[in-house]
Amino acid sequence: MTTLPFTFEPLPTRVIFGPGSRDQLTAEVQRLGVRRALVLSTPGQAGRAGELAAQLGDLAAGTFSGAVMHTPLRVTEQALDQVRHLRADGLVAFGGGSTTGLSKAIALRTDLPQLILPTTYAGSEMTPILGETQGGRKTTRRTQAVLPETVIYDVELTLTLPPAVSASSGVNAVAHAAEALYARNGNPVTTLMAEEALRALSQALPVIVREPQNPEARSQAMLGAWLAGSVLGSVDMALHHKLAHVLGGTFNLPHAELHAALLPHTIAYNAPAVPAAVQRMARALGTRDAAQGLYELNRTLGIEPALQALGMPESGLSQAAALAVQAPYPNPAPLEERALLALLRRAWAGDPPQ
Repeated sequence: MTTLPFTFEPLPTRVIFGPGSRDQLTAEVQRLGVRRALVLSTPGQAGRAGELAAQLGDLAAGTFSGAVMHTPLRVTEQALDQVRHLRADGLVAFGGGSTTGLSKAIALRTDLPQLILPTTYAGSEMTPILGETQGGRKTTRRTQAVLPETVIYDVELTLTLPPAVSASSGVNAVAHAAEALYARNGNPVTTLMAEEALRALSQALPVIVREPQNPEARSQAMLGAWLAGSVLGSVDMALHHKLAHVLGGTFNLPHAELHAALLPHTIAYNAPAVPAAVQRMARALGTRDAAQGLYELNRTLGIEPALQALGMPESGLSQAAALAVQAPYPNPAPLEERALLALLRRAWAGDPPQ
């Protein structure tokens, strides 16, 4: 088999992986030269943010616990006020994609160094990608200015993640790996990483739903999430991520659950155009048909398959299809508004992919 020419540029984020690795937080903050770290979290994680600030002692400037999903500009502006007020010179983000997104948005505007402690499988901590929402529209940019300097993956931080959140967050990571397999700028390294991410996550997530405290399954899922986030940061995404950003930003749908519900349908849409990639996907998932296998994985994990149950109004489907074909972006199959509307109708109803 001929190996096609490719370009691969590894991203420079430092990764510390292992149980108990959060104990290295102070040393890593010092390594970055930070003397006044602002600890970020969502409102629900405010207590843990306070614990991290106490762990840092004099190296902590304070906390900001206002992160919310889709990184609305108004919250970023509130956090920037806190950065200026506390004279923070670095960021420590504790949580999932919402907190990481806020950290990136602050870093974009201040160039402050970032250290991320993920508690979900979102994977955005490994990417130079930032999605922000303003006026009901979500815009995405790619720049190394938002790439975190250090990520600490401590599996113990995920042991209390509820099974339902673990499942949807994990399938969100599956989506990164799935689209990486047919990325226009993919290469043998990202293909290997994407396949292993799919294999690790599809095997670990059902165990986590049954046994939330299983440390081996949690470690396997976190490894898969790291790999999936790495390929998300290295190659271009396509239809699936475009649709997820359109629906999430326009209709304020829950991020991870939205990714999970959409994924079987977007893979089915692209499958005829990329048969080799879809075969790799199916092999990694341990199924004969990738799209159907993803639909069944959602059912096994107890994930809601219907967009209508996530709050998507039926009246908005036509608007979403129209928005999805605006601003050209790479996708293996042609983007046709009527076909996308049919895809969205099936996802809205929770029907199997077609």
